[in-house]
Parts: sequence; structure tokens; C-alpha cells
Amino acid sequence: MKEIFAIIRPNKISKTKDVLDALGYPSMTAISVFGRGKQKAILNEVNLQQSDSNLREECGNMEYVPKRLVSIVAPDEEVQLIVEAIMKVNCTGSIGDGKIFICPINDSIRVRNKDQGIEAIL
Repeated sequence: MKEIFAIIRPNKISKTKDVLDALGYPSMTAISVFGRGKQKAILNEVNLQQSDSNLREECGNMEYVPKRLVSIVAPDEEVQLIVEAIMKVNCTGSIGDGKIFICPINDSIRVRNKDQGIEAIL
């Protein structure tokens, strides 16, 4: 099993969820995050509250850029399909499209009935 972490633009989360659901991967965790990379500002992507102390928008420069972190655990053989789908939906060709990280998962356990391994995520 692998865990796929994708950091994507906030305005792409709905389409990403829809595409993954259509491919048969409805289970995911999505979190609002702030981060830094080569992208220094955002234009016309999200509305930010003026009082947010983590953000500073001056002359096209921000201290942190809002993104969405999507986490999906999948069997090894399905990782490539999921990654390709995420890339297809989120690639605009512009800086700030995001990153994808793939990490090994040693085990998983479903709390409700103690299913373990692949059975716990399906």
C-alpha cells in the first residue's frame, strides 16, 4: 500500500474529488493548508479574509499561499492511475500547480471491525 499526498490549488479540489470518485476512489482526506514554494502569490483563486495574520499580500507577494492537501491510501498497483488523474486535473502549466508525494504504508487497521491491511482501506 502507498499513501499519496497531493498539494493542489484550492480551486481544483472539487474537480479532483469528482475525478477520483468517478475512477472508483471516493475515500480521501482533504485539509486546508498554507505553505511556501516557488509560487509567491495567487491571483483570482481564493478569497482571503483581511484579518488572517498568516498571510501578507503586498505587491504580489504572500508569506504563505493557501493550498489543499489531499491524502489517499491505495494498493500499490493503483497508485499510478491515481497520480495521473490528479496530475491531469491539476496541471495548468503555471507555477503553483502543486506537488505529489508517494509514501509506503506498512499497515492499516479499520477501527470498527479490526480489518487489517488492504481490507481496511477498501
